[in-house]
Order: sequence, then C-alpha cells, then structure tokens
Amino acid sequence: MGRITDTVKGLIIVNVLFFLGTQFTGDVAYKLFSLYYFDSPNFKLWQPITHMFMHGGFGHILFNMYGLWAFGTPLEERWGRNKFLFFYFSAGLGAALVHTLVNYYQVQGGMDALLAAGVSQGQIADLLATGSYNSSILSSVPQDTIQSLYDAYNTPAVGASGAVYGVLVAFGLMFPNVALMLIFLPVPIKAKYFIPLIILGDLFFGITGSPFGIAHWAHIGGALFGFIMAYYWKKNSFNDHRWN
Repeated sequence: MGRITDTVKGLIIVNVLFFLGTQFTGDVAYKLFSLYYFDSPNFKLWQPITHMFMHGGFGHILFNMYGLWAFGTPLEERWGRNKFLFFYFSAGLGAALVHTLVNYYQVQGGMDALLAAGVSQGQIADLLATGSYNSSILSSVPQDTIQSLYDAYNTPAVGASGAVYGVLVAFGLMFPNVALMLIFLPVPIKAKYFIPLIILGDLFFGITGSPFGIAHWAHIGGALFGFIMAYYWKKNSFNDHRWN
C-alpha cells in the first residue's frame, strides 16, 4: 500500500495545490472554478473540468485523495498513464453531466410549478438571484420545491468524488476479490460487495435527499461512466496496447 504511481501522484499534487490556493483566495476561486448550473451567470466553460480539483474542506480532499491513491494506483499500473488519465477525466465529466441533468430536472420542475401558480418570469428571476419571494405562493407551490429550485440553480459542485467513484467501480471490476479493511467496518469485505453497497447508499440519499449537502448524483454519474468504460475495457482487453 506504500507505492504510488506517477500519474496518481501528479493528480494528488494538483488537487492539493488547488486546495491550498483556495485558502488564500476564498470565494474568488470557488466562484471561478466550481461547477455552477449551466444557466447561472457564474457558469464558465472550464468548470466541468476545474471543479474536479476544488474541495470544500480538509476532510473532503483527504478522503478523495486517499481513494485516488489506494484504488487509482493499481489501475494505473494495469492500464498505463494515458488510459488511466482518459478514464479519470471521463468519469469526472460523466459525474458533472449527470449532476447537471438532475439539477435541470429540479430547476425546470420548480419553474413550471411557479409559472403554473401565476408567478411571473421576472419574479422567478428575482427568486433565483436573491432567494426571496412572496410567501403567498406557498399556498400553491410547496416550499421544498422552491428550495430545490434555488439550490439547484445556485449551489456549485466541487470535488474529485465523481472521478474517484469511477475509479472505485473500475477497481471493483478489475480486482473484485480484493478484501478491503475499512475504518468504519472492522472486518474485511471484498471489493465486489463493498463498492455496490456504497453506490446504493448514494442512490438512496440522491432520491430521498441528503442533509449533508453531498452531490450524490455526481457520485452516481461517475460510477456509471466508470462502470461502462471499465466493463468495456475488461471485455476488450486486447485493445490495451493502443493506449501506450
């Protein structure tokens, strides 16, 4: 477990540099590099990539970088640098796509409900910009719908978690019988059992709503894209030399 491959090391260094940078620039960096909803005035074209290097706190980056090191190293050893990099960023972009699609569903659903209740486009724009609205609309539109609309439009996504979830799924496919020892589970559990379990947990909280502000659908998106790529590559391993 002490080894680390060059590409994984490089990704960890870049993530740490971004994290240290945010300690000095604060909201300026988060506004520039986090992933905002595509219709938000804060959205920039580079954010689907740069949000993978932004983290909300020390614990956030610590767990993501541990996962990247522990599960990404054996994958890079197996696939090589180019294939691993393609996989990592593709999983991260897949996470951003699924996260954005879910936000689009929430934004459009909230806007349709408000328009049906007689709220004007201008009032909706004010709500999205300030979060304030006339409480009389609560008789027609549930507060949870309004809050989901506002949060989906204004809350940025940060973190390498989507890409790391892709790495986790790929590790489970490539090394299904490796026993994992986890801090919160003091008995070894094989990767092929543990990884589907945590994805089901994300699916549950994604549907029911998380009280912790975690982008569960981004995790699921990264896992989904990671599964598709890793499964295809595993079934077509004769193509591996093309990535060298």
